Amino acid sequence: MYPLKRNRRLRSSESIRALVRENSLTPNDFIVPLFAVEGLNVKEEITSMPDYYRMSLDHLKKEVRELWSMGIKAVLVFVKVPEKLKDNKGTEALNPNGLMQRAVALIKETVPEIIVMTDVALDPYSSFGHDGIVEKGIIINDATVEVLAQMSLSHANAGADFVAPSDMMDGRVLAIRSLLEKEQFHDTGIMSYSAKYASGFYGPFRSALDSAPGFGDKKTYQMDFHNRNEALLETELDIEEGADIVMVKPGLAYLDIIRDLSYHIEVPIAAYQVSGEYAMLKAAAQKGWIDYDAIMYEQLVAFKRAGASLIATYCAKDAVRVLG
Repeated sequence: MYPLKRNRRLRSSESIRALVRENSLTPNDFIVPLFAVEGLNVKEEITSMPDYYRMSLDHLKKEVRELWSMGIKAVLVFVKVPEKLKDNKGTEALNPNGLMQRAVALIKETVPEIIVMTDVALDPYSSFGHDGIVEKGIIINDATVEVLAQMSLSHANAGADFVAPSDMMDGRVLAIRSLLEKEQFHDTGIMSYSAKYASGFYGPFRSALDSAPGFGDKKTYQMDFHNRNEALLETELDIEEGADIVMVKPGLAYLDIIRDLSYHIEVPIAAYQVSGEYAMLKAAAQKGWIDYDAIMYEQLVAFKRAGASLIATYCAKDAVRVLG
C-alpha cells in the first residue's frame, strides 16, 4: 500500500511551493527606523549596529528617496538629542523647530507620499534617560502623559502621519487621541507600542541615541517578559483609547504574543525586530557562522506567519534586496 495523500507533492518544485505559499514578504511590509542627528554631512555608523547609521538631515533626505525608490512605504523617526538640551521634563521635545520636527517636515517635503511615523517618548530628551518625568526616583505617569500628548501634537503639526508612543505610560493613547481630535488632526494616526516588554534586546538602540536610563531600569512601566495574558489587556485598552495600529516589541522572542493578539483583535499588528536582534544577526554573519540573508529572511517571514501585518526592522533594505 502507498499513501494516497503525499504532502510532498506540494513541495516538489519552487513553482508549486510559491503557488501554495501561505505567507510572503513585500516591501510594503516594512517600516524603516531612521536615526536623525544634528549637523551637516553626518553619516556615522553605529558601532553596535553594523551597517546602520545616524544621519544629519541632508543625508536623511537622500535616504528617504532611496527607500521610496525601493518600494518601502513607511519610516519611523528617532532623534539623538544633544546633552545640553536634555532636562527632566523633555522641554526640547515640544520645540516646534526641534530636530524631530525638522526631520518630519523635511521627509514629507522630499517624499510626500511616504508614511512618516514618529517616536513619542521622553527618554531621548530626558536628563535621566527615562520615558517619563522623574520625581524622587519614581517615574510619574500623569504628568508625563500630558507632555506626550503635546509632543504628539507637535509632530502632527510638523506633518507626521502617525505618532508612535513607545513609553508604556497608562492612558497616554487616550490623551493623545483626545488632543489630536481637539486640534482637528482627525487623520493623524496612532501606532501604539501596546505590548512593549522590559527587555535586554534594546542595548544597541540605547547606545545609538544615548538614551540608556541614568538610574535603575524601566521595569516599573515596561511589561514583565514573564507575562503573556497582560499583553492582551494592554492592547485592548489601547485600541479602546484610539490606537489604529498596535505593536509588539521586541519581536522574535515574542512571536507567541503576536499570535495571541492576532486571534483576538482586528486592527493591524506591527512587530519590531529590535536592535539586539539585528546586532546578533550581523555579528554571527561577520563571524561566518550564519548565512545573513537566509536567516534574516526566515526571521522576517516568522513575524508574518505569527500574524504581524507590519514589521519595523533595520533589515528592511537588505530584505528588499533579497526579495529582488
